Amino acid sequence: MTKKNSDYTAPPPLGLAVVPIILTIGLLATQIFYYDDFTPHIALAIGFAITALVGWYQGLRWQDIESGAFRVLHVAMPSIATLIVVGMLVSTWIASGTVPTLIYYGLVLIEPEWFLAATMLLCSLVSLSIGSSWTTVGTVGLALVGIGFAFGIPAYWTAGAVVSGAFFGDKISPLSDTTNLAAAVTETNVFAHIRNMMPTTIPAMLIALTLYSILGGVVMGDATSDAQQQLQQITAIQSGMESHFLLGLLPLLPLLVVMLLAFYKIAPIPALFIGFVLGAGVAVHNYDYNLNDILTFAHSGYKIETGSAALDNLLNRGGVTSMTWVITLMMFALAFGGALERTGCLESVVNAVMKSTRGFKGLQTNAILTSVATNAVSGDVYLSIALPGRMFGPQYDKLGYSRLNLSRAIEEGGTLVSPLIPWNAGGAFVMGTLGLIVAPGDYSALLYAPLAFACWLSPAIGILYAQTGWFSKRVEQEAPASTEPVSPASSSTH
Repeated sequence: MTKKNSDYTAPPPLGLAVVPIILTIGLLATQIFYYDDFTPHIALAIGFAITALVGWYQGLRWQDIESGAFRVLHVAMPSIATLIVVGMLVSTWIASGTVPTLIYYGLVLIEPEWFLAATMLLCSLVSLSIGSSWTTVGTVGLALVGIGFAFGIPAYWTAGAVVSGAFFGDKISPLSDTTNLAAAVTETNVFAHIRNMMPTTIPAMLIALTLYSILGGVVMGDATSDAQQQLQQITAIQSGMESHFLLGLLPLLPLLVVMLLAFYKIAPIPALFIGFVLGAGVAVHNYDYNLNDILTFAHSGYKIETGSAALDNLLNRGGVTSMTWVITLMMFALAFGGALERTGCLESVVNAVMKSTRGFKGLQTNAILTSVATNAVSGDVYLSIALPGRMFGPQYDKLGYSRLNLSRAIEEGGTLVSPLIPWNAGGAFVMGTLGLIVAPGDYSALLYAPLAFACWLSPAIGILYAQTGWFSKRVEQEAPASTEPVSPASSSTH
């Protein structure tokens, strides 16, 4: 076989290109659904090896496959670093009383029956204002999971509402990196792109809000049939917070500073690290912890024995070590996605989809589904936006339809689906940060995904519009652009 040293490799035939994808998905499905074991790391590693064999058959060297994997891992390093800093931040925010204060007053202010709806709305507003779904999940979302625990609501229900709000706010915020990336790769105006997402965003959010409002009371009823028992649990948690932490304005300082930094578009990693330092400072000031205590919390997580198993389970978390399962999952998934891209397997599949597309209905539907599929097989939300955004654009021009339809499609299948796929960077971050992985292989961690109603309703509505032609702009309907989209090179992390 001829060795190829060029960065570009002609994509393999479709039959060969789908082999590593089908085999890897088969391995994942067998492990998760047949063996009831959610530890997909090795299945993804085997998928990487199968992809490498396809590359070798094409004439690629090991160094070529390796460079493809490392390139994607390099792009994802800000996300991995964010996970590490969030692990550190969570532990010190518990030690400082930041999280306990939020939980305590949340239990006072939020009615249990409306908790899920309030969670979605609060996360939407925070994410919209700061343009970061990850920061929202790692700060406000973390506290809301604690409040839900006190109400007796399963963590996956609360996580579903948190994800619905956080990623929807991120999707329509002009401060969001993925929003700007979608506009940039489709060569559309970012504000026109945001306006054009409203026909799917508004109904999806309203339906989700209605579902959370109705189901909130049902979930509460399932959680406990004894109102007195629920009241006793809430009272016990509040009493435990008062006994072991100094509650008030000072513990809220780290959160307020991080929100302010995010609003002014300070990069997430330094903003979160400043939050970690402030949390450590408050913890030292209020509880006389020494430097070694803080370093231990940051590495291994916060530990406390309150005499209440429920309260200990709520508070004993955080630390860099709590994120290792998630980080390794991301690395396996992204390496697999990088190999698929380098060997041209993804390009081959997308080309086949494009060739089979006839008319706008099929084009718009396939753009959404291609973003979803790229999310699933590559593990990278940026690739799920950039790849179909680049490849489908000329097809919209030929049919006379605005590329705003494409930018909306890749946001729906990319940004919103990202947190629903467990081995995607977004899904892994949600599970790790919100403490959904109680133990390796915990199958219940996956239940948050179908409960994130807004995230899958939006692409479903988008496909409905594609089939009916509703809200599908033609080129002549585009408003003149006055603001250029941000370059995708400026994107760093969610």
